[in-house]
Amino acid sequence: MRLPRRGDTADLAGGVGLGAWAAFAVLALVVVGDGAPLSVDSTLLSWSVGHRPEVAVAVARGLTATGTGAFPYLFVVVAGLVVGRTARQRVVAAALCVACLAAGQMARYGVLELIARPRPPREDWLTHASRWSFPSGHATTSALAAGLVIVAIAVRAPRGRTAICLVVGCWGALVGLTRVYLGVHWFTDVIGGWLFAVGWLGVCLCAAARWLPARLVTGLTAAAGGPAHERSHSA
Repeated sequence: MRLPRRGDTADLAGGVGLGAWAAFAVLALVVVGDGAPLSVDSTLLSWSVGHRPEVAVAVARGLTATGTGAFPYLFVVVAGLVVGRTARQRVVAAALCVACLAAGQMARYGVLELIARPRPPREDWLTHASRWSFPSGHATTSALAAGLVIVAIAVRAPRGRTAICLVVGCWGALVGLTRVYLGVHWFTDVIGGWLFAVGWLGVCLCAAARWLPARLVTGLTAAAGGPAHERSHSA
């Protein structure tokens, strides 16, 4: 299987990232311009408040806890260790994943303060929350972590990667949705977090494909074809 050229990978990642950020900008303008909660926000918050059995709330709290703190960083470090083939590549890949996640979080803080959207009413909260509402920090962080893990799995191309990527993607999505269910975010905050994460990840991948040393990129992607790729070169 022929590996994609670095330029093609950079163009694709950059195009997806810029497209996601363009959609994020439109959503941010709608949120800022409207002022009041959008219809979809009010509807989903009302549904959440009316459907909160104890077991579901406990599960949502447990799941939402994995979208912040040390958990996302642990996930991306594992992603870096998985994608590297040598000890040096593993350390570099893990460091790059952590840098991507940390820088994305800092960039989100700046956008958060700029937009300054109020959260839903405090009486509807079932978990702790702080600062402004848009974009959701948990949704952004978990989506970024999930995206980095999925990229690592795709590069390594192990057997069963589709199922693994699906599980990781569902985790990232569910963490964001728990924020709405627990009453601390509007649904459009979560959508904004997902779009911001896709945009940031796309730009980071574009930069990595263009500017990382060619030897490092080749080493990290050499396994993209898995065993079949190796056999095709040995044939």
